[in-house]
Amino acid sequence: MNVALTIAGSDCSGGAGIQADLKTMTAHCVYAMSAITALTAQNTMGVQAIFECEPVFLEKQLDSIFTDIYPDATKIGMVGNIALMTVIADKLKQYRVRNVVLDPVMVSTSGSKLLTDHAVSSILNLLAPLADLLTPNISEAEILSGISIKDAESMEKSAKLISEKCNAAVLVKGGHSEKNADDVLYANGKIQWFKGVRLKNENTHGSGCTLSSAIACGLAKGFSLEVSVRNAKEYVSGAIRSNLNLGEGNGPINHCFQIGG
Repeated sequence: MNVALTIAGSDCSGGAGIQADLKTMTAHCVYAMSAITALTAQNTMGVQAIFECEPVFLEKQLDSIFTDIYPDATKIGMVGNIALMTVIADKLKQYRVRNVVLDPVMVSTSGSKLLTDHAVSSILNLLAPLADLLTPNISEAEILSGISIKDAESMEKSAKLISEKCNAAVLVKGGHSEKNADDVLYANGKIQWFKGVRLKNENTHGSGCTLSSAIACGLAKGFSLEVSVRNAKEYVSGAIRSNLNLGEGNGPINHCFQIGG
């Protein structure tokens, strides 16, 4: 059985973070493992509190995983400070981890800040060079590339700039665009667009976490990056279209829409 690991924060309401990743991996018939970077008290309306894991304990989690059940792919999500990033970077190098998908989580769907200002630059310096793919949304891509994104051309430019900084493929997600939900992938010097229809649905909590996890699942199964991205985008679109409609704010997507029940 193919195996995937998520290194991310916990969402007690189940819509994003570790919980979304584990649901996604299970829905893709991939054995799911997790290393938790932080506990969050959050729901569909926002993040109320964050309790970060001690670096030493995160190190123990990663050692336990990599020395026993080695993952075919690893997704990295919320990492709130430089100390935790350093631990992850050290372990990725120590165990020569492959198929790393980095989702540079900076702000939650509800607008809550999840990353310290100092940690933002460390994403590019510590984690990005060890990743095979980065999956920033438009606002995250603006921060990482240093340019304003207003149209398709600037999305492409941003993806190229980030890729050149970290020597990894970059998928800039257009889900926050007002016009469409098109994503652009810059990999190996080439641009590829993945078209998407903007769905009239506010229940998108955890969609970014889910996309990166679904891509990791594809890579774990041996699919190419392009196929993994395309399949993941279709999966997330279906999960949003299902319109689960839970909670009082931005509700979660339906990770199990293909299973039924």
